[in-house]
Amino acid sequence: MHTSPLVDQHGHGVLHGDLGLGTFERHLAAALGGPAGTGSAYDTTTGLALRRWCPPLLGLPPHCTAVRYLARRRELGAYAASRALLRGSGIHTYLVDPSIPGADSDGTEEPVTAIGELASAAGTRAHELAALEAVAGEAADRGGGVRTFAQDIAQALHGAARRAVAFVCDAAALREPGPPEPAEVRRAAGRWLACGRRRSEPALTGHLLWAALACGLPVQLRCADPEPLVPLLRATAGRAPLVLLPRRPHHEAAARLAAAFPHVYADVGPEPAVTLARAPFGKLLFSTGARALPELHVVRVRQYQRAMTRLLGEWISQGDCSREDARRIADRISGGTARRIYRLDERPAQTG
Repeated sequence: MHTSPLVDQHGHGVLHGDLGLGTFERHLAAALGGPAGTGSAYDTTTGLALRRWCPPLLGLPPHCTAVRYLARRRELGAYAASRALLRGSGIHTYLVDPSIPGADSDGTEEPVTAIGELASAAGTRAHELAALEAVAGEAADRGGGVRTFAQDIAQALHGAARRAVAFVCDAAALREPGPPEPAEVRRAAGRWLACGRRRSEPALTGHLLWAALACGLPVQLRCADPEPLVPLLRATAGRAPLVLLPRRPHHEAAARLAAAFPHVYADVGPEPAVTLARAPFGKLLFSTGARALPELHVVRVRQYQRAMTRLLGEWISQGDCSREDARRIADRISGGTARRIYRLDERPAQTG
């Protein structure tokens, strides 16, 4: 089914450099939510989808072996392979969270493409998602310490709001539904700065969230289970849009909350039949959540498109909706709602 240009509302950069079999499988296993060594990541539905859809983009037959696929990847070189995969994914616009690079097993960070590099490789448009944790780091780098920290955060948020289309926040660090008291924020900032920024401070995260909402941009909330966020969703009614980014198996709960609160939206998730049954179609948005491997962009787009085509095809064949309605529903979830709430047509993008 033809839809309007596809917007990936949340994803990350991809790794630089050629990857060996072990490194590739480790990142594939991480994308599935588990560590390497718990069974071959290729022996999963995601692994099968990768072997079905990615080899043809690199000039190989579908379902070739992992060894042959990675040999072809190295033969082309990391940049050419990533370029072919990203351009073959079908994504028109990327919203990129640069705050979570790939991490090695010992905790060291592996370099991933910056937003401009991703746009160049994909040959399309990319916008920044400003992570509130990174904004706090920018404020700390100003060197004013606790005394000027609140002012430094305000200035850093203002700068981020000029270049980004949305903020993104780790909702696991949120504890209270309302904004914390200034004295509590100062104490939290003091502890955070004293420990070298290595610990989570709920009061500081809460202050960042409420200050970000005042900027007027949407805020994406990374959350495992969104149900504990109900008091926060209630407290933020009438403010900027909040977009829930849950983990499996909590997409259905996120869809219910999107239906319950006018300012709340949710990721459509891997099973559109479940989420479309729980929320108005205009409250759901597509994302890959992909990081490290460009193959994940391809796989998640194909899985989404096939699931939507199957679901909407059933609705049409059963007489539940017309083809025009089905196209309108797909357009909204695939990109229309994202373009509206993130105001993508009004914001400058990095382009390839």
